[in-house]
Amino acid sequence: MIRSAAALLLCLLAQHAAAQVPVFDTHVHLREGQASLADYEADVAKSGVELAGLAAMWFGGPYQARAGDTAAIRAGNDGVIALARTHPQVVPVATVHPYDGPAALEELARVAKAGVRVLKLHPHTQRFELADPRVLPLVQRAGELGVVVLMDNAGIVAGDSQALFNLALAAPRTQFIFAHMGGMEFRFWNILALVRTAENLFADNVYFDISGTVLLAAGSPLQDEFTWTLRNVGIDRVLVGSDHPQIGLGRTVQALDKLDLTAEEKAKILSGNARRLFGRQP
Repeated sequence: MIRSAAALLLCLLAQHAAAQVPVFDTHVHLREGQASLADYEADVAKSGVELAGLAAMWFGGPYQARAGDTAAIRAGNDGVIALARTHPQVVPVATVHPYDGPAALEELARVAKAGVRVLKLHPHTQRFELADPRVLPLVQRAGELGVVVLMDNAGIVAGDSQALFNLALAAPRTQFIFAHMGGMEFRFWNILALVRTAENLFADNVYFDISGTVLLAAGSPLQDEFTWTLRNVGIDRVLVGSDHPQIGLGRTVQALDKLDLTAEEKAKILSGNARRLFGRQP
């Protein structure tokens, strides 16, 4: 009897392992380059998650791209580009500061030519206003160059979801990822289900990285509403991210697994959508 139960358990575990979907982490901070990547990969391996790829940036927290510090920005961007060249699983994420105007546009063009396909901007920590007239031309140019714009949307600043929504409307040819999906103000984004019914209004150019927020929602009284919101914005537009080193990928995947989503929906969020967006099909 005990042997039969053990055999059944091993069988179930094997089935689970076989069904496990590799994860594409769209939000990773690697401040120290190769050393940070080694730490990240060790943490992922310890969690038991199979990694499909990662979008990595050199900045975050107290280390930010400040206005006027163009030399440091260029050096940081070059570092993550070099890292990606020796580690094909890495999608390099560059940055600029919108207030640098023409210099920011020049750096964007330079990194795009070097193969960068993601530009990260953080209005709160970089201390710029989304309504500033230098922001829209920058994100529009990113779209022209085929660069996805990743922007913070953690709900730190009041009204940031509304401002990002209007920015996406003004730059319909640019693909955006809004990180953290508004935090615990994720409800706002249900508006997309309504907006998409209006002809020629919305170009469907927004993706959401649910890093951090999924941990807060999973297992909470808001879990069902959060799941409903993911379906309203479109499962094909949802990405998983860890926000490493602040949060581990294993914890994020465990939180996502708590949501009442189908296996097909989870597979899209875990890697399918990111592979399509970044052109990294297996």
